[in-house]
Amino acid sequence: MSPGLYGVLAEFRTVEELLAAARSARADGYTVEAYSPFPVEGLGEAVGFVGNRMPLIIFVGGLAGGAGGYFMQWYSAVVSYPVNIGGRPLDSWPAFLPATVALTILGAAVAAVIGMLVANGLPRLHHPLFEIHEFDLATRNRFFACLRSRRGGLDLESARALLARCGAMKMWEVPA
Repeated sequence: MSPGLYGVLAEFRTVEELLAAARSARADGYTVEAYSPFPVEGLGEAVGFVGNRMPLIIFVGGLAGGAGGYFMQWYSAVVSYPVNIGGRPLDSWPAFLPATVALTILGAAVAAVIGMLVANGLPRLHHPLFEIHEFDLATRNRFFACLRSRRGGLDLESARALLARCGAMKMWEVPA
């Protein structure tokens, strides 16, 4: 891939053409990005999406929030400022549950937001595809596929030929 080139962008009329192009490009070794105005069944698998780690990130965030909240209350009640009230135990765990549950939810929510931002590469103020004027149709009625790289680099002629075989209406070289 040339140093100043992001990839090759192609515009398709139908979902079927986009799916065929994504499958063909993945089989040929390209990294594929696909853009659609609505969710397309099977497009994730066609571009090589295997799964995400968000459930694990959210679980760890909730666990850390809950454990941190419980430890904070336990430490203040037992170690830092112990108060003996009527012979009750210092580490009365039922009293710590409401705040622990709230901090568990808060930790999970914060981890979800931060994990989503990191996983999506945000904040990203500029994307090379925004330089293509027609790309705004991806939010209305067109389907786009961008071929990024291939084992050994991006060959423009073979990428264009593959996209043309799959029914691409127009193609653009996207500068980096």
